[in-house]
Amino acid sequence: MDTDLFETGLAQRRATLGADYVDANLAAADDFPRPFQEAMTAWCWGFGWGDDAIDAKTRSMMNLTMLGALGRLHEWETHCRGALTNGVSKEEIRAIIHVIGIYCGVPMALECFRVARRVLEEAGEL
Repeated sequence: MDTDLFETGLAQRRATLGADYVDANLAAADDFPRPFQEAMTAWCWGFGWGDDAIDAKTRSMMNLTMLGALGRLHEWETHCRGALTNGVSKEEIRAIIHVIGIYCGVPMALECFRVARRVLEEAGEL
């Protein structure tokens, strides 16, 4: 594993998702999932998020759209929290969900609204 990419990824992952969440996630990884956690941190967060070509806010908005399209609501919820950290507003989240509804269907948009409501309430945004 590329140690530099891992360290870059770890810093980016913590900045977006919160150090407590990331550290607990890594600490819970025993020998079975640990290699994947390390590789994912290096690849997704180090390689994917570690350059300056696209700012973190835009990446968060892209992630919400893609995760919504894939119907991966557990990850959508995690990245919705990260999107708020990266400066995505409630209004922008609403607009992202509108696009998900247009291209992926009303049921998926309704699920995203349900999850977003919970995240926004927890964050004091609703």
